[in-house]
Amino acid sequence: MFAIAATYFFCPTKCPIDPRPLNIKRLYLPFTPWLLSFQSSIQITSPMYPETKKRSEIKTLEIPKRLDIVIGACRFILLFIIVTQFSINWVSGDLIVRKIFGPEVPTGKYKHPCSFDELDNGDLYLAYYGGAGEYASGTVVYGARLNQESSHWSQPRKIAGNPFRSLGNPVVWQGPDGLVWLFYVTRFGDTWSTSRIKVKISRDGAVSWSDSALLTIEPGTMVRAHPIVLQTGEYLLPIYHETGHDTELVGPDTTSFFLRYNPSNKKWSSSKRIRSDHGNLQPAVVQVDDKHLIAYCRRGGGYEPTTEGYLIRSESRDGGHTWGKGGNSSFPNPNSAVDFIKLRSGRLLLLYNDSMNDRTPLTAALSSDNGKTFPHRMNIASGRDSFAYPTVVQTRDGRIHVTFTSQERTQINHAIFNENDLLLKSDNKKL
Repeated sequence: MFAIAATYFFCPTKCPIDPRPLNIKRLYLPFTPWLLSFQSSIQITSPMYPETKKRSEIKTLEIPKRLDIVIGACRFILLFIIVTQFSINWVSGDLIVRKIFGPEVPTGKYKHPCSFDELDNGDLYLAYYGGAGEYASGTVVYGARLNQESSHWSQPRKIAGNPFRSLGNPVVWQGPDGLVWLFYVTRFGDTWSTSRIKVKISRDGAVSWSDSALLTIEPGTMVRAHPIVLQTGEYLLPIYHETGHDTELVGPDTTSFFLRYNPSNKKWSSSKRIRSDHGNLQPAVVQVDDKHLIAYCRRGGGYEPTTEGYLIRSESRDGGHTWGKGGNSSFPNPNSAVDFIKLRSGRLLLLYNDSMNDRTPLTAALSSDNGKTFPHRMNIASGRDSFAYPTVVQTRDGRIHVTFTSQERTQINHAIFNENDLLLKSDNKKL
């Protein structure tokens, strides 16, 4: 695009014309010199003489100086517009934000939330659930792929559905053995408190999927964030138990906990629950060392304006089996999901909405001291929109990828930045 703009900007201000009468107004359009200089064999038609002449037979006429200035100005304006449009993906510095899918993609207007992972072959694979709305009947899970050699995502295709139930909250993740896991929830009633977690597995890099299996039988159990691999080799899957039937209120007895999977004997077990004063849900977890784990959870309560809305933080000192009571962190939370990972450098990265009442801005915070402080912060997206439900992955090349939704949950976005982009920013805030 820059090459096209440059070609147009620096093309000579001579205009090939037919010596017979021409529509001069059309000839002097600022696009004409560029278009005519772009092809050596272009033909031009006179309104009075419908037959055409080849460029080699056409004389050139020097454009008057005043018109030359006007055309130059038009070129500059066009170049500015092209550069501005091309640069709209760059939010700041090396941060890139692109739309993946919007309302135009025919999987239903609603597209939320999105989860993704990097596969062993370097592809990115994402999943989301789509339909007419959050509580609509017939919502299904869709998957799409970004080939490592492509800049375009594949068209979404259905990877999980149920003709009698609505699905939601997919989580896609590839384990160290190469198996790709798809966790999602099936809603058996009108609200999420009737949900149960199901799972599918792919053995061919998310090309095909197994039949679904029921992972939990307790009503109200749901999934949201990636599993992590513990130092023991076990997998720890963050889940939560949502109670109540009020769609505008997360009940105070809503709790977060974890399912532990042993890949040797293929058995699951459950941790103790994280309890807090107003409830908590959708945990995201990192392992600091062999025994020490930290989890950040979405707060419970409602969506009305508040001055007491904070992310809930809990810690485990026995490898994730038991958890301390969840307490308020210093991070605000508007009753919205977060994500939390450990980077290869050992630093901890938190993605959250830096507001108690609005899902904007979407902010990244980096800790270099095992979660004691998060002095490095950068907004991924900000404005009057809602930027929600981030999923963050560090790919093998070291870059950090984040997906999130916007435009009233009808658009999925993809942000890319580097760890150094965050290290250059500091606000000296603690946890």
